[in-house]
Amino acid sequence: MSRKAIYLLPIGAFAVCAAILLVALRTGERDLPSTLLNAKVRPFDVPTLTNEAQVNEKDRITQEALQAGEVTVVNFWASWCGPCEIEHPQLMRLSKDGDVVLIGIAFKDAPRDAHDFLTNLGDPFDRIGFDANGRAGIEWGISGVPETFVVDGAGTVVFRHVGPIMPRDLDTQLMPAIAAAKLQTKEAAERVAQ
Repeated sequence: MSRKAIYLLPIGAFAVCAAILLVALRTGERDLPSTLLNAKVRPFDVPTLTNEAQVNEKDRITQEALQAGEVTVVNFWASWCGPCEIEHPQLMRLSKDGDVVLIGIAFKDAPRDAHDFLTNLGDPFDRIGFDANGRAGIEWGISGVPETFVVDGAGTVVFRHVGPIMPRDLDTQLMPAIAAAKLQTKEAAERVAQ
């Protein structure tokens, strides 16, 4: 093997690895099927995070809260997550314009760090769950943070978004999913009332 070939070998290997990574990212996690999609939320139980950066073990968020007849958006996030900071303005906008219950679940975070994150950037959430050990994330089948779900009034997951919500995602994916879930919830309530 010539000297030139020896020098080109690592460059070629890098190019092959980069191509494989690029293909994996393009087909990536957004295309992963979710076993939770179009199914009832699995049982989960997390304490809440208070305004004083304390975990309140007595106040819990469970799957029953998502079966109360209201469309809910559940967002798994963490203060240590860079993409969570990127999507945060969209969550703030959703909390103002979305007319939907917004539940945030701080995933594998420290209470003080999660609190400081929301103090600095704004708190869009109606309630904040605290998933210290990641067990709720496992029940929801998340692959990482951020990850967002739309749940209809009966507790069925109707939409999943992996990764940060960008402005276009909010307008073209999340808001239409919320509108469809509201219509579905309203129709179901009308059928029960008849």
